[in-house]
Amino acid sequence: MRLFYSLIWGLSLPFALLRLWWRGRQEPGYRRHIPERLGFYPDFTAGRLIWVHAVSAGETRAAEPLIRALLQQYPQHRILLTHMTATGRETGALLFADVGARLQQAFLPYDINWMMARFLRHFSPEICILMETEVWPNLIAQCQLAAIPVALVNARLSEKSLRKALRMQQLILPAAHAINAVAAQSTPDADRLMQLGVHQSVVTGNMKFDVTPPADMEARGRALREQFGKRQVILCASTRDGEEELILEAFQEQFPLLQEKPLLIITPRHPQRFDQVAQLLEQRGVRYMRRSALEHAAPTVPSDIQVLLGDSMGEMYMYYAACDVAFVGGSLVPLGGHNLIEACAMGKPVLTGSHTFNFSEITDQAIAAQAALRADGARSMLSLALTLLGSPLKRQQMGQQAHAFFLQHQGATARTLQLLQPWLKQS
Repeated sequence: MRLFYSLIWGLSLPFALLRLWWRGRQEPGYRRHIPERLGFYPDFTAGRLIWVHAVSAGETRAAEPLIRALLQQYPQHRILLTHMTATGRETGALLFADVGARLQQAFLPYDINWMMARFLRHFSPEICILMETEVWPNLIAQCQLAAIPVALVNARLSEKSLRKALRMQQLILPAAHAINAVAAQSTPDADRLMQLGVHQSVVTGNMKFDVTPPADMEARGRALREQFGKRQVILCASTRDGEEELILEAFQEQFPLLQEKPLLIITPRHPQRFDQVAQLLEQRGVRYMRRSALEHAAPTVPSDIQVLLGDSMGEMYMYYAACDVAFVGGSLVPLGGHNLIEACAMGKPVLTGSHTFNFSEITDQAIAAQAALRADGARSMLSLALTLLGSPLKRQQMGQQAHAFFLQHQGATARTLQLLQPWLKQS
């Protein structure tokens, strides 16, 4: 089965490279470092190396507390941080700009045997640490051949993903069985990973609770908020394709009826969609500004502006700090949602849609802790947001509960570090 999988990868390689070039029209990062996608890398100074693979921006942010803990606990080691997406690499560069030469970034090659073997020969890591959901058959097989232990950390697996994986069990189960250590986010995740074939899965929690909001984001959020005047603010964070249309339709129905007009901030999840959402706003006749234009704009956002388009990277904590109520996207359409930890960390009342299967346990826990509310659609979500705007006491209570929920679930990084100790030596 793995031979057939490798053959499919080989045949699809020209199309994969063409797709990189195509995506590079909007995200130039996809046209950079292309030889790395094929297993060819610049000269590298040999030394003790811990390899962490974080596919995209979300996994990279989740890996931050672990990477910093590894750098502190293992001073003789360096970190190799690999990605598959351009946004993941850009996010890593921003997060670890202070680390210097102890951290190197690269793109992981495609999951083809000879490419993975070349990658491992070039870097010779002591351990492979995969973030969240990455089970690549040839990667794991080549690590086995090279006697490199593999750990899957901050691991999550939805019921939907499990069903999909089990349809390819001849390919996936041997790979899962070969993983040496698994640190799961929750008990349901651990149970599903055991069904997938891992030896043992330890529940360590979600490391995203250990991410410390940058110290300047609160102040930057306040400064941004001052540009809005006295208006209240609803944030729609990490929205996905199809959600903005639903949100704007509800927005244009409900907001004309309001005497006090709140400002709506929309921050699309993926930067390649910034222009697409701007075009949608123009088509619907919505008066909007881009976040990127504020640097050169008047001290305050004009009162006739209805929507601020968050077309920036690395500022999500700032947006949360600037809002009164936060909706976390990916949940109005069946995409599984996004984590609501950043909003909780900033002490904001959280709203989510009904499609949260990728983060089902944490979302249910936040709702049970009265830190979040679930809406069954865009109209319901905006109605809840408006109700909270009209109830300062309820909004304050939810924000306090959200921050308490965030603090209560910290500690996953220390537990994960302990799990990894048998495969790492300090001296």
